[in-house]
Amino acid sequence: MATLFDYQDIKNIAPEKLSEDEAKQELKRLAIEMAEHDKLYYQEDSPAISDAEYDELRKRNLAIEAKFPNLVRDDSPSKKVGAAPSEKFKKVEHKIPMLSLNNAFSEEDIKDWLERIRKFLNLKETEEIEVFAEPKIDGLSFSARYEKGILVQGATRGDGEVGEDITENLKTILPNKLKGDFPEVLEIRGEVYMSHGNFEKLNKQREKEGQPLFANPRNAAAGSLRQLDSSITASRKLEYFAYGWGEIKGNSNELHKDRIDGFEQFGFSTNSLNGLVISVEDIFSYYNDLLEKRAELEYDIDGIVYKVNRLDWQERLGSVARAPRWAIAHKFPAEQAKTIIEDIIVQVGRTGAITPVAKLKPVTVGGVVVSNATLHNRDEIVRKDVRVGDTVTIQRAGDVIPQVVEVDKAKRPSDSKEYIFPDTCPVCGSQAVREGDEAVTRCMGGLVCSAQSVERLKHFVSRDAFDIDGLGEKQIELFWEKELIKSPVDIFLLEGKDIDPPIKDWDGWGKKSADNLFAAINDKRNIPIERFIYALGIRFVGQTTAKLLAQNYRTLEAWKDSMAKAVDRESESYKELLNIDGIGPKVAESIVDFFGEPHNTELLGKLTSELNVADAKELDSSSPIAGKTVVFTGTLENITRSEAKAKAESLGAKVAGSVSAKTDYVVAGESAGSKLKKAKELGVNIMTEQEWLEFING
Repeated sequence: MATLFDYQDIKNIAPEKLSEDEAKQELKRLAIEMAEHDKLYYQEDSPAISDAEYDELRKRNLAIEAKFPNLVRDDSPSKKVGAAPSEKFKKVEHKIPMLSLNNAFSEEDIKDWLERIRKFLNLKETEEIEVFAEPKIDGLSFSARYEKGILVQGATRGDGEVGEDITENLKTILPNKLKGDFPEVLEIRGEVYMSHGNFEKLNKQREKEGQPLFANPRNAAAGSLRQLDSSITASRKLEYFAYGWGEIKGNSNELHKDRIDGFEQFGFSTNSLNGLVISVEDIFSYYNDLLEKRAELEYDIDGIVYKVNRLDWQERLGSVARAPRWAIAHKFPAEQAKTIIEDIIVQVGRTGAITPVAKLKPVTVGGVVVSNATLHNRDEIVRKDVRVGDTVTIQRAGDVIPQVVEVDKAKRPSDSKEYIFPDTCPVCGSQAVREGDEAVTRCMGGLVCSAQSVERLKHFVSRDAFDIDGLGEKQIELFWEKELIKSPVDIFLLEGKDIDPPIKDWDGWGKKSADNLFAAINDKRNIPIERFIYALGIRFVGQTTAKLLAQNYRTLEAWKDSMAKAVDRESESYKELLNIDGIGPKVAESIVDFFGEPHNTELLGKLTSELNVADAKELDSSSPIAGKTVVFTGTLENITRSEAKAKAESLGAKVAGSVSAKTDYVVAGESAGSKLKKAKELGVNIMTEQEWLEFING
C-alpha cells in the first residue's frame, strides 16, 4: 500500500554487499540525509560533518549508483547543487545556473572521466585532451556581475538557480571597477576564503569578546560574507580567487586558460598554482605535488579541479543535472582517529527503520570534534562485533555521522558483553521486525509511532519542499506533541484553531513570533508546482523528477487528472507517463500507486483547497523546439546520442524514449529501426541528423 510519505530509510552496509532492494533504500536515505547537510552547510554555515565526510557520503552514493545504474534517483545528491537561499537575504536569479562539480576520489575515477569525454566527443585515441588544473579552495562560492566595468550585483551560489544578494559585501572584497579592455557584461565567479593567519586573529578577538569561536576558516569565511551588515564583512579581511564565469558579452577567448589569464588583467586575483596538464601522468603528478604543498599553503584546499581547456569542447559537453561534464573535482583523502564507544543507542526513522548509533568519547578528527558514529544496522554490528567499551577507529566519512571502521579487539575490556539488538521500538514499544531479506529492522507501529509521523511532516516543511520559515524540526515536534499538527493540511489550518493558551502565550514565543509564524505559513500558500510535487514525498520522486513532471504536465490539475487516469495501466495516460524520458517503470508505478490510494487523493484535495499551486514556468519561445517532444533513433554520426539529447533539452524540448501520436519530431540516424517505422505509420515529422542540426541552429 502506498502512503503519502512512503519512504525507504535503510542504513547502509558495504556497497558491494547490497541487494538491489537494499540499494534502492540506501539511495533514498542518502538523498534525504545529504539534503539536510546541504542546508546546514550552505544556508546556516554550520556543517554537522566535515567536507571529507560529506565527500565520502557522495562517494558512497556514486558507488551504489555505479553498481545499480538502473536505480539512479532523480533526487540523487549527484544531481543537486547547494541549497535554497536563506530568507534573510534578497534573492538573485542566476542568468546562467551556478553548477556544482562531480567528485573523483581515485586515479581510476579520473581515467573514467577522461574516457567519458573522449566517447562523448567521439575523439580519436591520438587526439589529446588538454586540461586546466587548479586548487579547489575550501571557501564560499560567489558570482559577481559587472556592467561596463562596474560591479552591479553579487550573489551566493544558493541552489544553483537562485542565490542570496551579497552585493554590498562583495564590494568590500572585489574590485568595484575593472581595468583594461573588459567585456561589456562580465559575470565573474570565484571562491571567497579566509587565510589561516586572519582566521587565528579573528578567533583570538572573538575569544577576548566572549563570542563563540569559528570551527574552521571555511565557516569563518562563509559566516563573514553572508552578513546583513557589510561593515562586518569588511572587518574580517577576506580574500578570493576568480575561477570561472557566467554571462559574458564581448569576449572571444578559445581556451579556458586564456580567459582566466584575462581576468587577472581586469584586476581580479587568480591562483598562481593553476596549470595546464595533458597526459594522465601529468594530471596525477600535479595532484601529488599539490597534496604535498597543501600543509604549507596559507589557505585551505580540499582537492583539485580539472577542466577541459578548449571552450568549444566545454560547450559541446554541456552539463548533466548538477554538474558540467567538462569539469571534475579530484578530492583529497579522508581522516581517521581512535576513541572509545561509551554507549550504543537506537534511533527511529520515518519508515520505522531502527538505526544503531555509537556514542563516543569525544575525539578530534581533522579539526572537528566527533561524539557520534553510525553502526548502520544489526548486520553491521554483528559483522564487526561492536560492543560498548570497545576501542574503535573512526572515519569522518561514509555516513550522515562518522562511521566505525574497525574494532581494536586487543584493547577490549575483559567484562565486555555482546550487544543485543532491540526487538521492540524504543519510541512506541511496538514490535521491531526484520522483514524478508532486508538488512533493516523496522518498527511495526506505523501511524501509532510518533517518530515516523513526525519525520514525514519534517520532510513536508523542509527547505526544498514548502520551506516555511520558523516551522523547522523542533517546531514540528512541539506542535505534534500538542496534537495541533497531525497532517500537512493542519499546518495551513493552524492560525484558525482555538488554542488554549494561544501560541503567543507559550514559553519562548510571544506575539511577534506567533504572528511571524502565521505570516510565513500564509506566504507559502503560493507555491511552484515542482516544489508541491516534491513535498508530497512520493517514493522515488525527488526534486529532479518533480521538475520533470511539472515541465511535462504544466499545471497541477493536468497532472492530477492524468495520474488519476494512469491508475489504469492500460490507459494512454499511463503510457504517456512512461514515455517521459527520465521516468522508468518503477518511478511510474510509485506515482500511480500513490494516486490509487483514496486517502492520498483526499488529502491532496484538502491541501489544494488551501493553496495556490503555480503553473510551471513558460518555456523559452525563441527556440523552434521549445515544448516539442523529440525522439532520437539509429546511429548519429556528427554528434553522439548523449550530446544530441543534452542539446535538445537545453533548448526546451522533451526527449522521449518511444514514438507516439504526441511525438513532434523523430531524428533518424543510420540503421534506424522500429521507431522510424512507427513514426512513418503515425505521420510524425521525420528528420535526418543533418536536417535536425540545421533546424535547431537556425
